[in-house]
Amino acid sequence: MAASTSLSTPSRLPLGLLALTAGSFGIGTTEFVIMGLLLQVSADLGVTIASAGLLISGYALGVAVGAPVLTLATRKLPRKTVLLALMAIFTLGNLACALAPDYGSLMAARVITSMAHGTFFGVGSIVATGLVAPERKASAIAIMFSGLSLATLLGVPAGAWLGLHYGWRSTFWVVTLIGLLAFVVLAIFVPRSAAENGTTSIRQELAGLARPQVLLGLLMTVLGFAGLFAIFTYIQPILTQITGFSEAAVSPILLVFGGGFFVGNLLGGRLADRGLRMSLLLTLAALALVLGVMGFVLHSPVATVVFVGLLGAASFATVAPLQMRVLQQAHGAGQNLAASLNIGAFNVGNALGAWLGGLVVSSSFGLGGLSWLAALITVVGLAVALYSLSRDKAEVHAIPATC
Repeated sequence: MAASTSLSTPSRLPLGLLALTAGSFGIGTTEFVIMGLLLQVSADLGVTIASAGLLISGYALGVAVGAPVLTLATRKLPRKTVLLALMAIFTLGNLACALAPDYGSLMAARVITSMAHGTFFGVGSIVATGLVAPERKASAIAIMFSGLSLATLLGVPAGAWLGLHYGWRSTFWVVTLIGLLAFVVLAIFVPRSAAENGTTSIRQELAGLARPQVLLGLLMTVLGFAGLFAIFTYIQPILTQITGFSEAAVSPILLVFGGGFFVGNLLGGRLADRGLRMSLLLTLAALALVLGVMGFVLHSPVATVVFVGLLGAASFATVAPLQMRVLQQAHGAGQNLAASLNIGAFNVGNALGAWLGGLVVSSSFGLGGLSWLAALITVVGLAVALYSLSRDKAEVHAIPATC
């Protein structure tokens, strides 16, 4: 129980939680860095920007497929062993990306890399909540996911800079090294006592997943992040072709986005610890508002930079509430699968948003229509959240009648 109380003082974090954060940093860098490399990849491999954008969709779909398959296949293994195996897959996949000779090979390598993503964050979320006191579970998830926000704050801008000056392959070589370092940190600091093997059967896992509220939670996640990625997938051409920034300015602006990610992630965790229901509504509503207003400011360089930061904060503030909602509704038996599938849902949202955004970019609306699409998708996600929470109240009132 010592691990559970080690976070009783905010100044001291369990080393295992920080190790999980290091792993999420590496995976987050791989997931997001391609967004700052679209122009270089499309030019080098002779494909359109929209086709290069599908590298994001391919990765996201790989996460969605890999999450349930690997979670069920590894459910009886020690969770620390699972985390290390997944980090090894991640590292080898990035090595294959760096060596990819053509677009098809790069797509295949991205998909292989992505297979580890969902289960890593799903299993990691369970391990993270086991390292802290019960009233800080959402904050523990937020701290682990802060690796993703640090990836956008540091990894993605650095990767975009490397791609601009040394070619996009150099970025994947560096990410491969990050994977090796993360593997070592996880091996040393994640305690086996907090990452023991699971005891649930496949039937129990699937039964937990089949609960309507879990499915609604997954749908919220898909729609929330589809809204974000409908516009963020194409942030490089938006900044250069609409706002008028140079390609060299993209990296510093992505740094602003990453800063917003970091702040929003921690804020979302604290809000969820104080009140999960309200945090869901507030964060989704804030994201829809930012996306809607952003369409009015894209021709102003200063306002665009401000709203890029707000977009990062609003989008990642939703992560801890969405993940905790699914874990809460899945209860004990189905939490492993539900947690991993919710990570897959984030990435289905990424793929859906990138695909829908590509349709808009290829239409008469062009890049300028992306913010309206993104806001509309997120509003639908907010409507699903309102419906799901109303079902909570209906179920609570129905309990006495069934007793």
